[in-house]
Amino acid sequence: MNRFALALSGAIARVTETAHGPYQTAVVRIGFAATWLLFLLREFPHRAELYGPDGPWSWRLADELIAQNGAFTVLMWSGGRVWFEIVYGFAVLAALLLLVGWRTRTSSVLFMVGVLSLQNRSVFMGDGGDNVVHLMCVYLVFTRCGRVWSLDARRVGRAREAYARGERFPDRTGPALWAVLGLALAAATAAGRLDGDPMVPALLWGCLLAQALWWLVGRYARTAQPRILLDVVANILHNGALLVIMAEACLIYATAGWYKIQGSRWQDGTAVYYPLHLDYFSPWPALADALAASGTTVMLVTYGTVLVQVAFPFTLLHRRVKNVLLAAMITEHLVIAVVLGLPFFSLAMIAADAVFLPTAFLRHLGGWAARAWSLLLSRAGRGGPVPGPPAPERAAPSHAGSPAT
Repeated sequence: MNRFALALSGAIARVTETAHGPYQTAVVRIGFAATWLLFLLREFPHRAELYGPDGPWSWRLADELIAQNGAFTVLMWSGGRVWFEIVYGFAVLAALLLLVGWRTRTSSVLFMVGVLSLQNRSVFMGDGGDNVVHLMCVYLVFTRCGRVWSLDARRVGRAREAYARGERFPDRTGPALWAVLGLALAAATAAGRLDGDPMVPALLWGCLLAQALWWLVGRYARTAQPRILLDVVANILHNGALLVIMAEACLIYATAGWYKIQGSRWQDGTAVYYPLHLDYFSPWPALADALAASGTTVMLVTYGTVLVQVAFPFTLLHRRVKNVLLAAMITEHLVIAVVLGLPFFSLAMIAADAVFLPTAFLRHLGGWAARAWSLLLSRAGRGGPVPGPPAPERAAPSHAGSPAT
C-alpha cells in the first residue's frame, strides 16, 4: 500500500510540478507556425481564389454550410474584399509571432483564430496537412510552448536577471494586449458574431479570463500560494495537451496504416507506383520515372510505408526502435515533399513527429543553430557570439511576464 501511495504521489508530482517536453513543444510550435506561414506566403497571389471572394466556393455556399455545421470563421462576418485582406494579413502576422515566440499564449490564440477562419471558409482547400494544422492549432493553445527558443524565454530571462539585481521588470505590454483583445471579443459577442458552435468562443473567453486572473494574482497576491496553484493548473493543461498531441500523431499513423492494409494496391505492393505517374503529383517527372523504374524498389517502399505506420505506436515502448522508425518517417515525408510535390503536407507531419524527438538531440540541434547564427553574424560583422539555447526554467517571477501572456 505504501509503495502504491508513493508511486501515485510521484506520478501526481510529475504532472503538476513541471511542464514536460519544453523543447518538443517548442519544435511543434515552430514547425506548425512555419508550415502555415509558408503556405500563406506561397499562396498570397492566389489568396482571393482560395479563401476570398473570387473563389469557386462562394461566400453564399460557405454561409449555407456554416449555418449547418456551426464552424467558426471570422471571414463570414463580411463578404467584402477589404475584410478578407485584413483577416488574411492577420493570419500571416499571427503565424509569424508564434514562430518567433512573441507572447506565445496570445499569439497561439490568434494563430488558432487565423487557421480556423481561413480553413473553415473554404473546406475543400488542402492536401491533408491542413487537417493536422487544424487540430494542432487548438492543442497549442493549452501548451506552454514558449519556454525555450522564443522571445518569451529571453524576456523571462531578462526579468530574472533584473529581479536578481533588485530591479523591477514591469510587464505593461501583456495586460494592454489582452485588454484590447478582450474589448474586441466582447464587441463580437455583443454583436452576435460568435453564435454557432460554442467551443471556440468558450475557449477564447476562457483564455481571456485565465489571463486576467493570472495578472491579478501576480500583482495583488500577498503570498506565493495562489501563484503556485495557477502554475500547477497551467502544468496540468500543458502536460495533458502534450499527451493529446502525441496520441493524435499515433492515431494518424495507426489509422493510415491499417486502412492501407485493407487496400488491394497496398497488398500487392503497387500503391506507390500510381501516384508517381500522375501529372498532379509529379513536379519532377524524371525523378518519379527513375524511382518507378524498379519494381522491387516500389514494392519495398510500399510495404515499408505500411509497416512503419502500423508499428510506430507500439515502438514508443522502446526508445531506440522508436528513434529509428521516427527517422524513417521523417525521411519518408521529405521524399514525399520532393517527389510528389506536397511540401506543406510533409512539413505538417514532420512537425507532428517532432513531439517524439529526444530532448538531447533537440538541445544539440539548438546549439548547432545558435553557433551557425553566431557564425553568420560574425561574418556579416554585425555582432559577436550568440549564446546557446537556455535550459528550461521553472515558474517565472509573478511580475516578469507569465506563460499566460
